[in-house]
Amino acid sequence: MNKQLILALSKGRILDETLPLLADAGLVPAEELGKSRKLLFDTNLPDVKLVIIRATDVPTYVQLGAADLGVAGKDVLLEHGAEGLYEPLDLEIAKCRLMTAGVKGAEPAHARRRVATKFVDVARRYYAEQGIQAEVIKLYGAMELAPLMNLADEIVDIVDTGNTLRANGMEPRELIADISTRLVVNKAAMTMKHETLKPLIGRLREAVAKRHAPGNASA
Repeated sequence: MNKQLILALSKGRILDETLPLLADAGLVPAEELGKSRKLLFDTNLPDVKLVIIRATDVPTYVQLGAADLGVAGKDVLLEHGAEGLYEPLDLEIAKCRLMTAGVKGAEPAHARRRVATKFVDVARRYYAEQGIQAEVIKLYGAMELAPLMNLADEIVDIVDTGNTLRANGMEPRELIADISTRLVVNKAAMTMKHETLKPLIGRLREAVAKRHAPGNASA
């Protein structure tokens, strides 16, 4: 039986925060990722390879078995859905909030709203739960422009410091979910490759716990 594991990592900020955590767990790429145009990398562990892909693609790769496990933000997982995935570990990195936001001081409409977001399914579920009829408009970036250009009444987006919202005359409103980065595992791989997966997940869990132990400067 093939015991080799493929670990899918999200590009960008999450990757920058994931690599030190993997190193703490004893897993490092065999070459410097930033100096290569490759997407599939060997590691110091002969049975583990890394694939570097867009964050939004990680759940799909893991769900369909192209990767055995992956690292993705909870925001992406909420939008994608959890079918076919285990989520055994919160890596507690790249923390932020998924929120609604609108023009500062503007009174949000109570019955019906136009909402711009890339988190279409999350937004639809949230507003339905609030009893608000929402017309959801899918955008891929620069969400803050939508209310300013009268395209939408408010937005659903990731909020970190809130500086971008304030710079554009907007303010955060309602919290939808606290977001952090999660480890996800393909359900079939968890069964078929349990002997290889279990030690790796265990080392990652120990690395996370050590980082957040009392007295640790990084906690």
